Amino acid sequence: MAYLDIQRRGKTYICGGFLVAENFVLTAAHCNGEEQEQSQQTISVCHRIPHPQYNKESTNNDIMLLQAPPPSHPPTPKRAKLNRWGDTISLPRASETVETGAMCSVAGWGGTSTDCTSTPARLQEVDVLVMQDAACPGNPNGPYCYYNASSMMCVGDPKTGKDSWKGDSGGPLVCGETAQSIVSWGPPNPPGVYMKITTFIPCTEAMLRRLQP
Repeated sequence: MAYLDIQRRGKTYICGGFLVAENFVLTAAHCNGEEQEQSQQTISVCHRIPHPQYNKESTNNDIMLLQAPPPSHPPTPKRAKLNRWGDTISLPRASETVETGAMCSVAGWGGTSTDCTSTPARLQEVDVLVMQDAACPGNPNGPYCYYNASSMMCVGDPKTGKDSWKGDSGGPLVCGETAQSIVSWGPPNPPGVYMKITTFIPCTEAMLRRLQP
């Protein structure tokens, strides 16, 4: 997991992200703009690469790559040190799907309830249910009016109230041992809306190959 400290218009916002390579973090494009524990590593960002078709209004294509400086670029550190506390997570194949009813998990440092005014000091994780697309109806005047089933996933059972919340944006929805989606947006109560990583696998992998030293 990556804790993102974002400066925007004189204010600080937090987001999540996750390592997909030693020098790349995948997160949400709307996190565009770094607490101490033994496992923490602080790494600067030299390039932010949001999806070129990211739409602020609809939040479509809400995905972004963050690149750490190359070894020759000061200041240090250069890239993440992979160890028992921090490692990369696998991305799905472009053809991979997650079935409705699958139980996955989401983690982050975001609020633990909708009325929470502070964020937790420790990383939180919760199991969440993958819902059918109909649970996020794209009614023009409803909270899911911008829901796009081709690039988004509807996640979080309203019966349990378990979902991500503010500050968790950009974190991974992990199913098995694979990051399948990215926390994106949603109303105060579940389900929430997550970006399907499979939709962006070809362009993400091409970008990683192009930018690797």
